[in-house]
Amino acid sequence: MDLDFVRQLVQKNDSKIVMLVVDGLGGLAMEPSTRTELEAANTPNLDNLAAHSLCGLHEPVAAGITPGSGPSHLALFGYDPLKYQVGRGVLSALGIDFDLHPSDVAARGNFCTVDEKGLVTDRRAGRISTEKNQELCALLREIELEGAELLIETVKEYRLLVVLRGDDLSPEVNDTDPQATGERPLEPRAFAPPAERTAKLVAQFLEQARQILADHHPANMIILRGFSRLPDWPSMQEVFCLKAAAIAAYPMYRGVAKLVGMDVLETDSELDAELDVLEQNWGAYDFFFVHSKATDSAGEDGDFQRKKGLIEAVDARVPRILHLKPDVLIVTGDHSTPALLRSHSWHPVPVLLWSKHCREDGVDRFGERACMHGGLGPRLAATDLMPLALANALRLEKYGA
Repeated sequence: MDLDFVRQLVQKNDSKIVMLVVDGLGGLAMEPSTRTELEAANTPNLDNLAAHSLCGLHEPVAAGITPGSGPSHLALFGYDPLKYQVGRGVLSALGIDFDLHPSDVAARGNFCTVDEKGLVTDRRAGRISTEKNQELCALLREIELEGAELLIETVKEYRLLVVLRGDDLSPEVNDTDPQATGERPLEPRAFAPPAERTAKLVAQFLEQARQILADHHPANMIILRGFSRLPDWPSMQEVFCLKAAAIAAYPMYRGVAKLVGMDVLETDSELDAELDVLEQNWGAYDFFFVHSKATDSAGEDGDFQRKKGLIEAVDARVPRILHLKPDVLIVTGDHSTPALLRSHSWHPVPVLLWSKHCREDGVDRFGERACMHGGLGPRLAATDLMPLALANALRLEKYGA
């Protein structure tokens, strides 16, 4: 989707759009000829909504591409993730309201566990508490680098933010996260000569961090990913003429919402608390992004039954959203996280779009196989959801004479 083209057609009105993102919603059957987590869940409210909606499967990036959370959310918000690229470092910084300078280089870090051979045995260090994270970050702030300021902040649980501040820095450095257990953390290397100094500073930091954390099992090492700088992008207000709000508890999702100009509202991570915030702010915004994280975590843990139960918990709260009488309601995920794979996957994601102006397509169940036969098709580009939402909200003018 071309943002400049859509911007020419946008018109204001008083309609309300809600996008409920159930993180990692898509799944796979654990055994052949059985059901996915979503299909196995008891979802009477979503099924009833699907029967009066336009349904399908969307692809966050492209066929066969497994997306990260940042690109997949940008696509849902209408921003082509192949054009609008940003690393996890910036998203983490924005998500915790860190004062990121334009020349800073930021990276998202994981506390991890390594064995006596230096091999990663747990990329999330047993999901240590945020309090333990804060203790370890205080120790890491003792590290000094020659020629650059080092800034360390807790994000949440095992996640941390690492920022380099100074002259002649570059984000063109590879991730040190091997994305697998049984492997050594990767050495930081520059993608281009201007980044060689930055890569050496990162290597110095990691070596000192290794020494400091050696006796702090399970969080005895750090892996880094998403080296990046703050970009300058058009906001949703500028492109879509929407006053947009994000209701999300996890820093990464708050960061990506802030990057596209949403107001990020304070909330706890429980969906009931998020819906309280939605109700309290209903009159103040045109567009609401409501994010539910726990389903993704259950998928990454390989817990089919827990993910199924969490989907059922989301379903039970759909009536609270409908009670507000939105003009458009989209329910989907940012990507698939099958418990079978314990990770994000390339599989298209179920989506339903409800409005009083949509054509019902005969789908009467919200699940992967049912949505494959819906009117939105089996491979809708995720970036097409925003213009469809605007059209169903009567916010797009006619194109041409």
